[in-house]
Amino acid sequence: MDQQLDDLAYDVFAKACPSRATLEHVTGRWGGLTLGALYEGSLRFNELRRRVDGVSEKMLSQTLHALERDGLVHREAQPTNPPRVDYELTALGREVAGRLLALIHCVEGAMDDVLTARARYDETRGAL
Repeated sequence: MDQQLDDLAYDVFAKACPSRATLEHVTGRWGGLTLGALYEGSLRFNELRRRVDGVSEKMLSQTLHALERDGLVHREAQPTNPPRVDYELTALGREVAGRLLALIHCVEGAMDDVLTARARYDETRGAL
């Protein structure tokens, strides 16, 4: 996956490229958090919903469907009563989630600087 951008068959910067929709699913608010949560291991729907604090049932369901369709998440339904459904990352999903987690850790590690920059920005803009 460390190919040069020029060597790739798809171009996310092109409006009609199908990779753009996948990038939106992965980097959207709930997609990235869902992938990150599943990196820790298989989770049931409600476990995942608790882990991704703030996501509604509807949004989590839509997010999981999109990620499953993109081949990043595998849904395993167990024929039990009540039904048990587990979600886990595919090999591709693990690769993508690993890269996302590196970005998440970078952002979390820079939050002191970000908060300082925000305060400085707000002071400057508020003074105008």
